[in-house]
Amino acid sequence: MLDGIAAARTTGMSGLKLDTVVIAGINDGELPALLDFARTHGAEIRFIEYMDVGGATQWRSDRVVSRARMLELLGRSHGPITSLPRTDAAPADRFALADGTSFGIIASVTQPFCRTCDRSRLTADGMWYRCLYATDGTDLRSLLRGGADDAAIGARIAELWRARSDRGAEVRAAVDDRRPLQAAARLRADPHLEMHTRGG
Repeated sequence: MLDGIAAARTTGMSGLKLDTVVIAGINDGELPALLDFARTHGAEIRFIEYMDVGGATQWRSDRVVSRARMLELLGRSHGPITSLPRTDAAPADRFALADGTSFGIIASVTQPFCRTCDRSRLTADGMWYRCLYATDGTDLRSLLRGGADDAAIGARIAELWRARSDRGAEVRAAVDDRRPLQAAARLRADPHLEMHTRGG
């Protein structure tokens, strides 16, 4: 990972971001150090609430570190934190320290942003998912291999996106007894249901 960060910096690429999933009892005590590491390497860190997508992660609600808790921990270590105004539709809410260091938090578990989400994912084998929590995707590879031209594929993508009604994170937030999204047997039957197969 360190070599990858160094290589990215040598390209002159701007806007380098480092993502880290925060899990209670695993790395929640390292937030200040992670923020300092990103700052030292000219990157902006994004802290991500531990999501219950898929099922292989052994997710539990008591392992989620909320955005409010992250801000509390970072405020103790780094002083006052200011919320930055939104300039795009990115999933992270951005904040700044007094010295101008910025960081982001993606709070999709405790504060879902489904209604403004503009993200989708295409798997390596051509399945298009419009929500990380979706159980069904669209097979774009079959369209391509079936002879559909760019215009037809583009029209199909636009049609499906306009009809999109996914609210996966909001639905999950309303579940009382919240457990991993998928059982192991179902994941074995359909690997697309696991988060890492979608490029999560």
